[in-house]
Amino acid sequence: MNEIKTTLGGLAIATLAVICGLGAAPAAAQTPEQFYKDKTITIVLGHPPGGSYDLYARLAADHMKRFIPGNPNIIVQHRPGGGGVAAVRWFYAQAPRDGTAMGLFTETIGHTQLLAPEQGKWKLEEMTYVGSFTPSNAAFVVRKNAPAITADGMRKTPVTVACTGVNSQSYQYPASLKELGGFKFIIVCGYPGSAEVMLAVHRAEADMFSGSWHVWRATQQAGLKDGSLIPVIQGGLKRTRDLANVPLMQELVTGERTKRIIEFISAGSAIGRALIAPPGVPADRIAALRDAFDKLVQDKAFQADAAKRSADLEPASGAVVQGYSDAIAKAPKDIIEAAAVAVAAEKKKKK
Repeated sequence: MNEIKTTLGGLAIATLAVICGLGAAPAAAQTPEQFYKDKTITIVLGHPPGGSYDLYARLAADHMKRFIPGNPNIIVQHRPGGGGVAAVRWFYAQAPRDGTAMGLFTETIGHTQLLAPEQGKWKLEEMTYVGSFTPSNAAFVVRKNAPAITADGMRKTPVTVACTGVNSQSYQYPASLKELGGFKFIIVCGYPGSAEVMLAVHRAEADMFSGSWHVWRATQQAGLKDGSLIPVIQGGLKRTRDLANVPLMQELVTGERTKRIIEFISAGSAIGRALIAPPGVPADRIAALRDAFDKLVQDKAFQADAAKRSADLEPASGAVVQGYSDAIAKAPKDIIEAAAVAVAAEKKKKK
């Protein structure tokens, strides 16, 4: 009898193992199409509505689902705070790692990780870029009645520069020029987003703002046309077509090493407005998202909608954008350290 019980017990355990195995097999073998069917993908932003992050995220939400296997729904979620830092921290540590979350963050998150590690508590090398809609040169735009309205004048006369947070491009770019180029910038941070900063410039509460040229062009056409808003400096690795006569930051400093430091600080412009996935997403789902992005940016309906919303398109694949990001991480140690000192110098003055 004991032998019979033992045999039956063994059969029960074996049967349970088979049942569990059968239940697990379909999940393990699930295709991206099977996984994404009836799912919702959330695109997480670190800024409030109204800026270029919101612009490109909503374009993706409206069109990209057509190209993802299983046609999942896509929504946009705003998590503003700290110039976008709070959202990236949450995304890296807590976002679902199954392919149902993407981020669209500031192009400086790699720099924040390297230059302000106490704030940039993430490892960008563990995340994966899906693709970039466009590079994002910054434009330093000054109001026409500011105390100085030329780059040379700003070396002699103080101007107030608004920013969203000390880990944002709107701080890092002017701070580096102030430290390395002798510009007399009075940097005031704490605005929730670019929309609030631009309102402050119009009200003469601030003289200038370093913001994405895409946003300036899309939202401030009247002021740019009538001359009440003047692009005076741009950040990036090469001049954007619209600002062919506006100097790059590195063209306004002397010495080859100083130029290299400024180029490193502004290298995120090549990443621009890009979708990124958190760590740990299965490779086949990353491949599906990257393939969907590549098809999206070639789609005529998407391109027409982007043009209607004044959204520039100069797309780059996920692999290419990953290369830009990796290059920032692998910059020479002495250049990274010098950039950290330049950016931190203004922070220390604020304390």
